[in-house]
Amino acid sequence: MFAEDFDRRDQRPGRGPREATSTRTTQGRMFTITGGDWDDLLADNNFEDDERLIINMGPQHPSTHGVLRLILELEGETVTQARSVIGYLHTGIEKSCEFRTWTQGVTFVTRADYLSPAFNEAAYCMAIEKLLGIEVPPRAEVIRVLLMELTRITSHLVALATGGMELGALTGMTAGFREREEGLHLMEFLTGLRMNMAFIRPGGVAQDLPDGYSERIRQFIDIMRTRLPEYDKLLTGQPLWKARTEGVGYLPLEACMQLGITGPVLRSAGLPWDLRKTMPYCGYETYDFEVPTLTEADCYARFLLRLAEMHESLKIMEQALARLAEPGPVMVADAKIGWPAQLSVGGDGMGNSLNYIREIMGQSMESLIHHFKLVTEGFEVPPGQAYAAIENPRGELGCHVVSDGGTRPFRVHLRDPGFVNLQSMPAMSEGALIADVVAAVASIDPVMGGVDR
Repeated sequence: MFAEDFDRRDQRPGRGPREATSTRTTQGRMFTITGGDWDDLLADNNFEDDERLIINMGPQHPSTHGVLRLILELEGETVTQARSVIGYLHTGIEKSCEFRTWTQGVTFVTRADYLSPAFNEAAYCMAIEKLLGIEVPPRAEVIRVLLMELTRITSHLVALATGGMELGALTGMTAGFREREEGLHLMEFLTGLRMNMAFIRPGGVAQDLPDGYSERIRQFIDIMRTRLPEYDKLLTGQPLWKARTEGVGYLPLEACMQLGITGPVLRSAGLPWDLRKTMPYCGYETYDFEVPTLTEADCYARFLLRLAEMHESLKIMEQALARLAEPGPVMVADAKIGWPAQLSVGGDGMGNSLNYIREIMGQSMESLIHHFKLVTEGFEVPPGQAYAAIENPRGELGCHVVSDGGTRPFRVHLRDPGFVNLQSMPAMSEGALIADVVAAVASIDPVMGGVDR
């Protein structure tokens, strides 16, 4: 009986000549596919008058700003429908934070938007500090501002370099990465790492800036002030660059407001919304700088804004450097929060200072026990939730943390502006040429590590 069931073929009446027949087997239902004449198939489906073509652009594509997949429906070279597919760089950063202490979480969030590590660290730590109800020492806030503005410059340089590469301006690409190396060299000197520094910690920063920081920062500012005008000569008035970007990727102010767009894309539509001015943090209200805006709302305007914002960041770095002349602590005085306690660079340029090691290892058992518990278990954060928002190179970066009163986060969520801004891609691209999609995505400047997290 079972053999008959397994061997019985589905012979339903009215089955079409190209419909699959099925056979029941021990492995389940198996289908047999029969082919047909290609011309008959085309005639049956009336494709003659349909000139649409659906293509995949990415996720492995040099012009999609990383592993972004675009599904484009085309009529000729005109985009009639555009959809973005994300998730190819998902790393589980937010979930991983739930299995580490609050301080160890910094090493995860810094890797989300990998072009803006200092901003990820700052937003995360500011949310934790809200729950703890602590104030960061003034010198630590100045260092945070300095590192964030340095990161803003290096991120904008990548936006200009990769955007130039995708549009064929290879000289712009090589120049952009040349200047970025100057910024990353300075970041490595100040924090020890070029990227993913984990230098900003709950309660302050890991340690004070090294000797000679003032000269190195001043040197970087001078170099950038001589090289940034080269971009004006190279791209701003270049006819081909303007032809590829002017009037392309248009997104008016009302569309930005409806989609929740922030950052240079919003400011290119005329709204001077910058959290450093509208909702100040880290003492930004005491710095003298401008928020550049334009009204053209196209790719060219976003290029000009990023160029102008780098000049403003240099002004902020200069003011921060002057404030660093005043010495002071860089971590809260509460020894139960400042982790790792009393960390500093030793005479060999590495690790803890010898005096601190001598104390905790040979003089004070209590210091050793406290250091061990603080590093391995972490500090407790009162139960509750907090949200901190800052202005990163792409717009509003928010961090929402939830605590159940333990030494680990109950929930961490990042509001990444690249994720939100990517919603504008269809509005910028539909009705335009496929070549303009490349320019539109480049002007959004999404970083897929922050989009996917």
